[in-house]
Amino acid sequence: MSRPGEHLPPADSGPEWCDRHTRPPVPRRGVCDDGRVTENPRDTVQELTFYELVGGEETFRRLVHRFYEGVAGDPLLRPMYPEEDLGPAEERFALFLIQYWGGPRTYGEQRGHPRLRMRHAPFQVDRAAHDAWLSHMRVALDELALAPEHERQLWDYLTYAAASMVNTEG
Repeated sequence: MSRPGEHLPPADSGPEWCDRHTRPPVPRRGVCDDGRVTENPRDTVQELTFYELVGGEETFRRLVHRFYEGVAGDPLLRPMYPEEDLGPAEERFALFLIQYWGGPRTYGEQRGHPRLRMRHAPFQVDRAAHDAWLSHMRVALDELALAPEHERQLWDYLTYAAASMVNTEG
């Protein structure tokens, strides 16, 4: 059993982190035509990424969409998004999380290295913004109803990443 945060990368790590990091292998099961469940033979474990374990793209898009619904009405966070339409920000964040957790590398192909702190540097991110961001993310994450261990792993990363973005006292 891993300790909370044990497998967490730096918040500003890029796509290469996923290439270096090894995740615990998860045995895959198959279903025969007659309905029997089969397991892979011993010592032939295939690895599933966190992305696959939690439901793939749909899960991350639901998370990010619900998060941005909260941001849209937040008087502290909404002004940090210069675009009138939050759709492009929602798309970028979804693609980032999808890639980060082991899905397609579309974010990196379109935008390069995430450079999270650099991208957030123009905005004054203080403790109040941190707390508001996490509040909206908590609502979004709770609505996913993930398995407890997956919820904990994702939340550990999100709280770590949010703390890493704080760049202003207060």
